[in-house]
Amino acid sequence: MSVVVDFKKYADGLVPAIIQDYKTGTVLMLGFMNEEALAKTQELRKVTFFSRTKNRLWTKGEESGHYLLLKDIKADCDNDTLLIKAEPVGPTCHKGTDTCWGETNKSNDFLFQLEQIIADRKNNPSDASYTTSLFKKGINKIAQKVGEEAVEIVIEAKDNNKELFLGEAADLLFHYLILLQAKDHSLQDVLQVLESRHKK
Repeated sequence: MSVVVDFKKYADGLVPAIIQDYKTGTVLMLGFMNEEALAKTQELRKVTFFSRTKNRLWTKGEESGHYLLLKDIKADCDNDTLLIKAEPVGPTCHKGTDTCWGETNKSNDFLFQLEQIIADRKNNPSDASYTTSLFKKGINKIAQKVGEEAVEIVIEAKDNNKELFLGEAADLLFHYLILLQAKDHSLQDVLQVLESRHKK
């Protein structure tokens, strides 16, 4: 991923790098990068800064294991500030919070919140959870369920019952999110495909 940055704009050669969660849009932290840190970030696919206190390159999570996995890099209109979208592995702040401002990394978009709930049902099974029971039945059952819901929404689309149609639409979307998780993909992965098609 190519990005043009004017490192010479600052006397110390360091540009601000704003780190944003690529799924939720939450701003996680602010760091500084020189040319070498940017190159290292792109090479490792892990966000790497130049630490002014340590006076060296510092890969976030190199000690804690709480890495920031690189997803995208953009420079602003003046090419002197970076916006880096990343996937956090654990809390971002050294104090144990999701962000360096003590905020919870949570999307305001309910669809992404629902996706996180589904992922939690997969990773932390509950006998009382319908979602967990689907994961236990395996990919064939999950895929079958998506197929059934797709047929049901087609049937409802032929009628004029708004409530039933929207109910089936919700069922299809819910089971589709489960299928994505079962395949170790996210809604963001699908959105990136759509965005790439839109740019063509």
